[in-house]
Amino acid sequence: MKKFGELIVQPDPWEGLIMGNHALARAMFEAGVNVVTTYPGSPTPEIADAILTVPVDKRPLHFEYATNEKVATEIAFGASINGHLSVVFFKSVGLNVASDSAVQLGLMNMVGGLVIILGDDPGANSSQNEQDNRHFARMSYIPTFEPATPTEAYKAFLEASKLSKKYQIPVILRMTTHVCHAKEIIKFGKIDTTEYKYEPIFDAKNGPFLPITKSVFPLKRKAFTRISSMEEEAETSNFNKVYSPFGSDKINGKRLGVITSSMPVLSLLENLDEVEKPVDVLALNFSYPWPKNKVKGFLEAHDEVIIIEELDRIMESEIKSFAYDKEIKCKIYSRTDSEDLMGELGPDRTWKILSEIWPEIFNPKVAQKASEFNNPRIPQMCPGCGHRSAFHAIKQALPKDAITVGDIGCHSLGFFKPYNMGEMLLSMGHSSGTAAGLSIGNDKRKILAFIGDSTFFHAGLPAIINAVLYDHDFTLVIMENGTTAMTGHQPHAGSGEIGEKISIDKVLESFGVKFIRRVDTYQQKKLTEYVKESFDHKGFSVVIASHPCMLKFMRGQRKKDNYVPKHVEIDQNTCENHNVCVEDFACPSFIKNDDGKIMVNEDLCIGDGSCKQTCPVTAIDFKKGEK
Repeated sequence: MKKFGELIVQPDPWEGLIMGNHALARAMFEAGVNVVTTYPGSPTPEIADAILTVPVDKRPLHFEYATNEKVATEIAFGASINGHLSVVFFKSVGLNVASDSAVQLGLMNMVGGLVIILGDDPGANSSQNEQDNRHFARMSYIPTFEPATPTEAYKAFLEASKLSKKYQIPVILRMTTHVCHAKEIIKFGKIDTTEYKYEPIFDAKNGPFLPITKSVFPLKRKAFTRISSMEEEAETSNFNKVYSPFGSDKINGKRLGVITSSMPVLSLLENLDEVEKPVDVLALNFSYPWPKNKVKGFLEAHDEVIIIEELDRIMESEIKSFAYDKEIKCKIYSRTDSEDLMGELGPDRTWKILSEIWPEIFNPKVAQKASEFNNPRIPQMCPGCGHRSAFHAIKQALPKDAITVGDIGCHSLGFFKPYNMGEMLLSMGHSSGTAAGLSIGNDKRKILAFIGDSTFFHAGLPAIINAVLYDHDFTLVIMENGTTAMTGHQPHAGSGEIGEKISIDKVLESFGVKFIRRVDTYQQKKLTEYVKESFDHKGFSVVIASHPCMLKFMRGQRKKDNYVPKHVEIDQNTCENHNVCVEDFACPSFIKNDDGKIMVNEDLCIGDGSCKQTCPVTAIDFKKGEK
C-alpha cells in the first residue's frame, strides 16, 4: 500500500476516501500550482500537512510557512506576477491580518494566477469570532466559490485556478469548517508530470502594480470589467444549479423555492428528503458574482422564495435589491430570528427556518433542537503543559487587583478556572498594545500581559517596540513552547525548524528592552520571583517563561524504542487533602473521588513531575519502581 505522500502526487487517476483539506492539496498538484504559502490556523492546517507528506525532492511546488498571513499573501502575490500559479491559505481571521495587501489584489493582474483559500468558521469552532469573509470578496472585487462538499472543493479549486489564469484575477475559495474536515470518496484526475521550470517573467508592462492616485480609477474600472466577465462564467458554471428532487409542482397553488450556498445546500436537501415535497433549491456555489439571469429566471418561476445562507444577509440583500429593480413579483422571505444569523446551518437549523415560513410543509413540532450539553467540558491544557506550571507560579506573584491581558494561543485557556488569567483578548499580538493602554494614568494596579512565541513573531513585534519607545509600565510574559502548538505544532521563526533559529532574547535586546528574565516554567519559585521583580521595575519588563510543548515532546518520546511510560503517585498517608493539585494546579491527571481521596489517572499522566512542587505536604512523587 502506498503512503499518503506517494498517493497524493501519484500521476495516474485514483479514488479514495479523503477529507476536504487533503483533497485541496491533491487539486493543487493536478492544477500545476507552483508556489503555496500559509500561516497555520484552523480549519485549514491539514492542507499544509498533506503537502508536507511529500518529500521535498518529489514535491513539484514551493511551499512556505510565512511569519503571518500578510507576508504569506505578499509572497503569493509576488510569485503570481512573476508568472507562477500561486496559492495562499489561512483561517477566517487570518484575512484580517492579510487584508491590507489582500484588498488590492482584485485591482491587479495576477499573471500566473492566484487562488486564496479561506477557512471561514461559522459557529466559531476555533476562532474568536465567526466573521463572514464574503464581505471582503465584494470589497476587493475578488470572485468567490463556496463548495458544499470535499468533492466540490476539489473541483472548485481546479475551476478557480483555470479562471484565475484565464482572467489574471485572484479567486477566493471560501471553505467552512465542516467542508474542510468532512470526508468523502473522491475520484481524482491526472497530474501533468512535465517538469516545471521556475522562469521569472515579471514585466512591469503587465501591470500597473502600483495602486496610487494616478492608476486607482483605471485599475478599478478593470476590476469591474473582470467581475462582469466572471458573472458570465457564473451563468454557465456547474457550481450554480437547481435541485428539484421531488419535481416542480405547485403546493397549495404556489411554486416554492430556496436560494442557498455552501453547506446549507446539503442541509436543505436532507430536509426535503424528509417531507418529499416539490420545493426547488437553487445552489449558488459560485456565489460572487452570482448569475443574475439564472437568479432572475428562478425568481420569476416561483411564487415564494426563501434565501438561506450561513451568517450575514449578503446574498439576501443583493438579490432582494435586484428583484426590486427588475420588478419581479416573487415574494422573498427573510430569516426572521437573529439566532439564524449565527452558527452553522445544519439540517435541524434549516428545518427551523423553513418551518417558520412554511409550517404546513415543515412541521415546527418536529424541528430538532441543536445538541446541548448539560455539563459542558471546560477546555483543558495538556498534562505536563508548561503554561499550567507558569500560571500557577505567576498567580503567586500577582496582587489581588492586578490586571492580566491574554492573547491568542494555548495560553488563552488561562482565562478559565482556576487560573483566571487574561481578562481581555482582541487578536494575535494585541496584548502588548492593550496592556500599554491600560498602563496610561495607572499608578496603582499592576499589569501583566501574555504572548506566545509564535505570536511574538507573527504580530507581536510592533507593539513591543512601541512599549520600549514609551517605556510603558507593564510586564510581558512570553510563553515560549518552541512551536505553533494550538494549530498542530507547525514551525515558526524561533523554533529552529525553518532556517536558523531567531533568538527571542536577542530580538528583545536589540529593541533596547532593559529588563529581560528567562526561566523554565517548571522552576516555579524562580518564575514567581522574576514576576515580582518585574513589578518592582518601573517601565516595560519581559519575563520569558519557557518549556517545550509536552504534547509534541511526548509524541517524540513515544516513538523511541527504549521509551518507558512514567507516572506520579500520591502517598495517601502523607496527603492532607489540601486539594492544591486538583483545584489550583488543576492537572487533568488528578481525580478527586467521592470519598475525598485524590488519585492519579495513569492514562493521562505523563510523569513530568511539574506537579510535585505544588503539594504543600510533598505527598506527590514519582511512582515507585519506575525509573
